Amino acid sequence: MSEEHKEKKRIIDLKAGEEHVHVTGRVLETSSPRVIQTRKGPRTISNAVIGDESGRVQATLWGSKAGTLEEGKVVEIKEAWTTSYRGKVQLNIGRSTEVKEVEDTEAPPAEEIPEEQPTAPDTYRPRRTGGFSKRRYIRQGGQY
Repeated sequence: MSEEHKEKKRIIDLKAGEEHVHVTGRVLETSSPRVIQTRKGPRTISNAVIGDESGRVQATLWGSKAGTLEEGKVVEIKEAWTTSYRGKVQLNIGRSTEVKEVEDTEAPPAEEIPEEQPTAPDTYRPRRTGGFSKRRYIRQGGQY
């Protein structure tokens, strides 16, 4: 893992397609967990908005992490990853992501967090990881 990935980033500096993301911010909003249908079957998710002195980002919490953030708390998030949705960068928090509550002074009060959000160019396309496509072709006999 490179040093760049270990460094804490400002939320406004997040880019789509990053892995091993490390940010600290205040939880501004949360939603209740819900089940959605994905290519891999039903998955439980919840959403949150997390902000720091530079801006705010939509976060999606997957699986056992869904519903675990509490509004108003300040959290440090390590090993998250980013995607884009409707031109905005999204932070993803899953099984291997570490989330821990930290001192309230680690992020500004909610009313001082700017509305700015990191944007993603329309040209961004998520890349397939680790041969997932190959396995799908084999399992489904290559029929599309």
